[in-house]
Order: sequence, then C-alpha cells, then structure tokens
Amino acid sequence: MSSILTNNGAMVALQTLNSINSDLSKTQSMISTGKDVASAKDNSSVWAISKVMESDVAGFKAISDSLALGESTLAVASEAAETVTDLLTDIKEKVVSAQEENVDRDKIQTDIDALIGQVKSVIGAAQFNGLSLVEGTDDVNVLSSLDRASDGTVTASDITVSRQDLSTSAGTYGSGTSLAANATASDTAVANTANTAVVTVGNTWAADDVATLSVAGVDVSFTATGTAVADVADGLAGVINGLGLEGVTATGNGDGTLTISSTNAFEDIAVTTGETTAGDGDVLITALNGTTGLTDTSGSIDERAESVAFSTSAAVKEGDGYKVTVGGSSYNYVAGKGESMEDVARGLKTAIDSAGLDDISTTVSKDADTGQWSLKVDNDGSSLAFSVTGNEGGEASGGLFGLDSIDVTTNAGADAALGNIETLINNSIDAAASFGSAQGRIETQSSFISNLTDALTSGIGSMVDADMEEASAKLQALQVQQQLGVQSLSIANQAPQTILSLFG
Repeated sequence: MSSILTNNGAMVALQTLNSINSDLSKTQSMISTGKDVASAKDNSSVWAISKVMESDVAGFKAISDSLALGESTLAVASEAAETVTDLLTDIKEKVVSAQEENVDRDKIQTDIDALIGQVKSVIGAAQFNGLSLVEGTDDVNVLSSLDRASDGTVTASDITVSRQDLSTSAGTYGSGTSLAANATASDTAVANTANTAVVTVGNTWAADDVATLSVAGVDVSFTATGTAVADVADGLAGVINGLGLEGVTATGNGDGTLTISSTNAFEDIAVTTGETTAGDGDVLITALNGTTGLTDTSGSIDERAESVAFSTSAAVKEGDGYKVTVGGSSYNYVAGKGESMEDVARGLKTAIDSAGLDDISTTVSKDADTGQWSLKVDNDGSSLAFSVTGNEGGEASGGLFGLDSIDVTTNAGADAALGNIETLINNSIDAAASFGSAQGRIETQSSFISNLTDALTSGIGSMVDADMEEASAKLQALQVQQQLGVQSLSIANQAPQTILSLFG
C-alpha cells in the first residue's frame, strides 16, 4: 500500500544515512586526532586507564629532571673529592720530604700552607645550584621513582645521597648523655717513667756455666767465671747494654738481680730467660712492670705510653664527642655520621697532635685478637694528668679536621703530620668512593626511568591511538556508502510522486 502521509522507504533510507554519517564523523575524528579513544564517551574504561598512565608519564618526566639535577650535583661533589685527594697526596709528598732534618722545613711549610688553601678553595666552590655535598652531614634525597600500588596508591621513592663533610671544622663538643663508659684510660697520669723487668739469677753456679737471655728478640749469653750470682747478673747487664737496643738499658744490682728498663713509647719489649749449660743456675723474671713475686721464664716490658681503649661493642652516632685531657688542656673530637671507634681514635690523635705539644707523641692501634681500637699517648717529659670522657649531642668535626694544623717545622710536627695526612687522604678517598657509588645508582635509575617512560607511552598508544591504515580504508568506504545513502533517500522521496499519475 502506498501512502502520501507515511514514506517508510524514506525513513529507512534516512536512518541508514544518519548511521553512515555518524560512522563517517567518528572516522574523520580518528584521522584528525590520531586517536581511537579521544574522550571518555568513546570508551570510558580505556580512557580512564590511559589518563592515569599519562599522568604517570608526566610524573616520570619530572623525575628525569630531578635525576639529572642530582647527577649534576654529584658530579661536582665527586670532582671536588677527587681533586682534594690529589692535593692531599701532594701535601703528603711535602710531609715525607720534611722527615729529613737537613732540609728547609720553613719553605716546605710554605708550600703545604698553599696547598691547604687550595683544598679549602675547592671545597668552598664545590656546589651546584647552591647545594654542596662536601660540607655538612645531612643526607640529600633525590626523587627517583613514583610507585603505584595495586589499590592505586602512589608513593615517591628517593635515592639517598650521603653528604661527605670535607671541611676542616673542629666541631662542637656536646653536653648530652655521658659516653664515659665507652672509653677507658690506662692510668691517671702519663709520664716518661721507664717500665722494667727484674731478672733474678739464683741457685748454684759454677765456672763456665752459661746463662742465656733474649731481649727484644736478640739472644744474649754470659759465661760464669765463678760461683757468684751477682757476677752473672752484672755480666748479663753488660752484654745487654752492649747491644745498643733503642730505649733499652740494663743495670746489675749487685745482689744477683738485674733490672732491664725500657723507655720505648709504643713498643713492648719481650724478655725470655734461659737455663745454664750446666749446674742448677736458674734465671727467672721475678718482677715485671711493677708486679713482683713472679717466677716466669718469659714476659714483656710494657710500652711506656698510656692508652685510651675504646669499646668494641658501643655504636658511634653522629654528634658523639670524646675528650682526652693531658695536663691542664683537653682535646676533643666529635664523630660524624657513619663513623666508628677507629675514626674517634684517629680524630683524637689529630686533635692532640694539632696542639703541637712538646714531649707529647701519639699513635693509634688495633688489637689483633679483640679488634679493640686504642689511642696511645706518650710523654717524654714530667708527669701530666691523663683522663678521657665523652658526651652525646655535639656537632660533628669535619672530615679534614686537623689539616689546618699540619706543621712540619719541627721534628715532632713532621712525625705527627705523616700519620695524620694518611687519615685525611683516606677520608677524602672514602668520600670520592661514596659519591661514585651514588652516581652509579642515579645513572642506572635515570636510564630505567627513560626506558620505562617509553614503555608506558607505547602502552598508552596501543590503547588509544587510531589505526590510520584501517581508518583511511574505512573513510573511503563510508564516503561511498554516504553517496549511496543520499541516492537511496532521493529515490525514496520520489516514490510518492508516482501516486499523482493515478489522478491524471
């Protein structure tokens, strides 16, 4: 049935044309934007995921900038630490040359002062955008990642870079909790008093009996000419004195005993007695280092120096300060972050050496059996009070503490400088190594972030980007369909005209 009121064919043709136009509009949008999902109405779930990932990509690009800034800052600090190491090595060469007494130490000191000034200049200039990693102790955090959990929570991750304080500051001794229990002085005074061993020659002697003795690893012997024990003791004393051992003397006491004395500051002297080759003439150590009543065949005369023994179990925290008193003056060192009892002992040594005290010499040692670190202080003059204490809550001394005080114009100063410059070189080497390690981490993370950003960008594209080959082919097909739809609608609209012929 035909109707002039309702044209079903035109309605169908119009619907088809509208559908084609809609698809054509979407395809043209894909081609113009390059995206299959350009807005939430295209595909809400995919659009939402892509927007989250796009925000992550934007964040990672900012992280790349942060890593680049951190890498540049570290590069400056690393170059400074390596330069300081080279300068300290130059100073060491000067210190070594000053060990000879027939050189112009004043001129050598002038060169050393110039090098010290250069070290300070390098440290002062080693900053990037106002941030220096070679002064102070606070850690610096470099933003390295954004970590998204399965529940959508995002947290920032950092690479922590430890500052390496290469300043020459003395620090500030604190007034916090006492640390006195972590350090023990061997005596309340330090003096030039020799330590001794008393050797007793006893029992029966006959002519041609031979008494043997070992002092500091050197064997000595004395052949008796008669039966008098006093003669044997005095004879052994004479042989020992004839050895010319540094700091070691022996005295026959005229009663069958001899006293072996040692003024060696930092060296124990081993003493071992022997039997005679005939008879029963025993030789025994009956007193050692002030302890009497011994009947030993071997022992050691203690070094003259007094010591500060540090705990093998207590941890060292930043700001922990230890103070050694020698005579009427005190010398302190305040530990920095990550330091140990070895650092404390060496810091105190530097503090005492920096004072340039007459007759005072120091060394640092580690017990091979217990691992305990000790600071040893020797006094070649009159007796001085000696004590140690400690407190928390101070401000750390710089890693090059004591550099300012290197003085090779005297024998004592040159000797002290040789040990202290080694400590300073090790500190600068450790700083450079720490910076190098952090640089490696940041470079690795920077490379990873760059690759991760590329991967995320590619993933987003695979979800929302249009397939341009497919879109182009579809555009051409839809344009043809659109032309056919227009023609179909035109034909459908002409259908009612045929009804007019029925009324002609």
